[in-house]
Amino acid sequence: MTTAQVETQATAKVLEEKIRTRRARVGIIGLGYVGLPLAVEFAKAGFTVTGIDLSESKTARINAGDSYVGDVSNATLKPLVDAGKLRATNDFSAVLELDTVNICVPTPLRKTKDPDMSFIVSACSEIAKYFHAGTLVILESTTYPGTTDEVVLPMLEKDGLKVGQDFFLCFSPERVDPGNPKYNTSNIPKVVGGVTPACSEMGRVFYSQALQKVVAVSSTQVAEMVKLLENTFRMINIGLANEIAMMCDRMSINVWEVIEAAATQPFGFMPFFPGPGLGGHCIPIDPFYLSWKTKQAGIEARFIELAGHINGQMPHFVIDKIQNALNEHSKPVKGSHVHVLGVAYKKDIEDVRESPALDIMLLLKRRGARVTFSDPHVPVLELDGLELASEDVSTVADADCAVIVTDHSKFDYRGIVERAHLIVDTRNALKGIQSEKIVRL
Repeated sequence: MTTAQVETQATAKVLEEKIRTRRARVGIIGLGYVGLPLAVEFAKAGFTVTGIDLSESKTARINAGDSYVGDVSNATLKPLVDAGKLRATNDFSAVLELDTVNICVPTPLRKTKDPDMSFIVSACSEIAKYFHAGTLVILESTTYPGTTDEVVLPMLEKDGLKVGQDFFLCFSPERVDPGNPKYNTSNIPKVVGGVTPACSEMGRVFYSQALQKVVAVSSTQVAEMVKLLENTFRMINIGLANEIAMMCDRMSINVWEVIEAAATQPFGFMPFFPGPGLGGHCIPIDPFYLSWKTKQAGIEARFIELAGHINGQMPHFVIDKIQNALNEHSKPVKGSHVHVLGVAYKKDIEDVRESPALDIMLLLKRRGARVTFSDPHVPVLELDGLELASEDVSTVADADCAVIVTDHSKFDYRGIVERAHLIVDTRNALKGIQSEKIVRL
């Protein structure tokens, strides 16, 4: 055995022992809807966790035991903070004291539909200033295959440090589903792949201490591709459901009844449902990482581009439904009061990122409508440079048309039908309620 191999084994053994005995000091960079729940799980497992985020308001709230993430309650967070198991800071020099570092920063798309790596690059630049041997680094930010090896690795492999020998580097896709009461950070299987086999094993050992199931794969590229496949699968099938909805609309067929009946097939069919458009950070964005990457390899991602086009047209389809519904009541869109019910991108959460409601409201405003909204989870919304406050649901009685964009459980749908003059339902929230007031997607 060479000296390098002996040193590698020694470094790995020391770090693995720290992890298994919960003495490893865990760091989480980015304390949003992915990073904070992950930090909480490791703190609950007995690790001392340091969260790093540039937002002073976020770190202050965490250190006060005040959660701003819906899936983390104050009752869970505050005892961990009070016990000294979880703290937050804006200072990246904390990396000097850490044994593991998870990077959970945003990875948006630019307007040109190519990946914006600036948050990852910025985080890695700060980590590199304080980086040291014997550290496990795991990128969790959704990105294109090759990011970990091509972007992160060169920034850390400095001063003679070698990956798989002096430090360990992995990719593990976040799989958080905000607002899901059944599946959360602790029980969603965690995929992890390393730059080397030793890295993959270290990542597996690390996550196994706090999460219920870990799935180790052979490389970072496989792990990166896993998340893109998952969300591309969903995006394309939602695109198909949306296209079927537009077809059924032209033929005066109830698309919701069609899907429900098709779902009785016990094999070969999985129901996906149409809607007003795609929202959130994942499904509208992740497939385009794959599309961008495949273009670099000379491959055209036709399914992705087509599904993206169809899904992108859904807010316009909803506007047409609203316009036609108002026309039936001898009212133009211009000058009409349209009240939107639900502006979050999915039911029962407060997240409005990429929400189709924003597009629908903007399109209505541009056509001259007066737009208001109600959302029990979103008290204030910024739209076109203006701040709008959520109004009481009773506002539907004053509106010319109400539009259900997000089907929150807290809405009293029967009461809404009683008060409203006209309703466009984009989510089948009024299933089972019959009324001439209702226009369904």
